Amino acid sequence: MQHPQSVQEVVNAGLCIGCGLCEALAPDRWRMAFTDQGRLRPAKIGEGSDSEILRACPGAVVRPNDEQATHLDDIWGSYHTMQEAWAGDADIRFRAATGGVLTALGVHLLRSGKAAFVLHCAADPDAPMRSKWCMSDTEEQVIRRAGSRYGPSDTLAGLEVAIARDAPFAVIAKPCDANAVRERARIDARLNRLLVAVLVMVCGGASDLGKSHAVLREYDLEEDELSLFRYRGYGNPGPTRIETKDGRAFQKTYAEMWADEAGWRIQTRCKLCADPLGEAADVAAADIWPGAVPEGEDAGFNGVITRTAAGEELYQSALAAGDLTCGDFITPREFDGYQPHQVNKKHALASRLRGMAEAGQATFRHEGLRLAALDDQNTDEQVGTARRVREGRFFEDLPKGDT
Repeated sequence: MQHPQSVQEVVNAGLCIGCGLCEALAPDRWRMAFTDQGRLRPAKIGEGSDSEILRACPGAVVRPNDEQATHLDDIWGSYHTMQEAWAGDADIRFRAATGGVLTALGVHLLRSGKAAFVLHCAADPDAPMRSKWCMSDTEEQVIRRAGSRYGPSDTLAGLEVAIARDAPFAVIAKPCDANAVRERARIDARLNRLLVAVLVMVCGGASDLGKSHAVLREYDLEEDELSLFRYRGYGNPGPTRIETKDGRAFQKTYAEMWADEAGWRIQTRCKLCADPLGEAADVAAADIWPGAVPEGEDAGFNGVITRTAAGEELYQSALAAGDLTCGDFITPREFDGYQPHQVNKKHALASRLRGMAEAGQATFRHEGLRLAALDDQNTDEQVGTARRVREGRFFEDLPKGDT
């Protein structure tokens, strides 16, 4: 298989997820901007080599962390603990997506002094339907910014700013962002020294803004009218809630928002993701609804997967402090039942990558993710992927540099 030789090739091949790493590493050459399709992509603003970016770009390389944990499962990877858990604080559990585990861990890191701040993303105060990278220095900031952001997010655009603070910090982000952070830490001694935890959600894919714009059209709203666009939280799974500057409010239940998978507007890179389960992270948190479908609102529960010794230590520390509460242990096969779409993707991915190669498309390097062992040799997947590449359905252009 051939691999991307430039950032532009990553984007053109449909392999970009808009993580923001290229802006962080080369702000004189790349700036994140929205495309006409509502995707965050690097806009070219200068010339130069992309070789350093490609060493960590998740559109060019995907690997798990370097540690071998206590257990290894072909689907779920290397782990120490799989267990039900939720935030010990009832307010965090209510505000945050599902059980609030990632928010509670961020709070615990600040409260214990293990981290000075958290790099993550939150709703853009000036455009609340969109997400913006941020650094939270206090527990209150982490809690206020809790909740899933289903649209594009470029959290890693803030990575160099975070490193420049020269203080220990954690990252809460997507699995693909964790891939990039971990690869970058292999070659950047500053990041390797300062990074205390990488925390991710098990990810079903990131929508582009087209999904959110479709919701606005239902209510005959324009984006500049909004004062709030909350995708989830304030319950489990919690409603999507929209508020306007003139005091109107609209809500959709989780089922109303997400029941029609055809309207999710999932980005191409997500359909090819080799690590949606957060194997590069220290801790991953997942929804644990049987069959991946919530039956209604409840208090909120996460499935926690600790991936590294540091992640296991952090998890046990948060439990001991009461910042997390735990329930039953979970087996990998039980996780299969909670996340069947992830199991299907893992088995299909090798066929999809072969289809890309057959059509002459570049794809990412990968290792340590057991794709060959999980390969279901699905001819339909391979042929279908090759056809979509040839039809130009994976192709994306760069946004304009002055966007």
